[in-house]
Amino acid sequence: QVQFVESGGGSVQSGGSLRLTCAGSGFPFSDEIMTWHRQAPGKAREWVATLAPGGATFYNNSVKGRFTVSRDDGKNTMYLQMNSLKPEDTAVYYCQNYGSTTWGPGTQVTVSS
Repeated sequence: QVQFVESGGGSVQSGGSLRLTCAGSGFPFSDEIMTWHRQAPGKAREWVATLAPGGATFYNNSVKGRFTVSRDDGKNTMYLQMNSLKPEDTAVYYCQNYGSTTWGPGTQVTVSS
């Protein structure tokens, strides 16, 4: 079945960097539009970034210029490089293929000021 496992989260100070990893399985990874989402405490889950199979990328305005999404189809893996982190980036981060109803456990990112 479709599964996602996110990793790489942690606690950093404002201005720091983290690289998140998403491992997908149970579907043709290289053919899929992949997405990152996040959910901050007390808030609804929001879309962060999208990466199409051809390499096109799309970002939420709140992370544009700071976050970069990439993929390694040979490893069924997607990455989210997060630079210049801000306290408002604190959230649990999730990945999935576009249109999926499955969510992984997520990975916690905490940014302190």
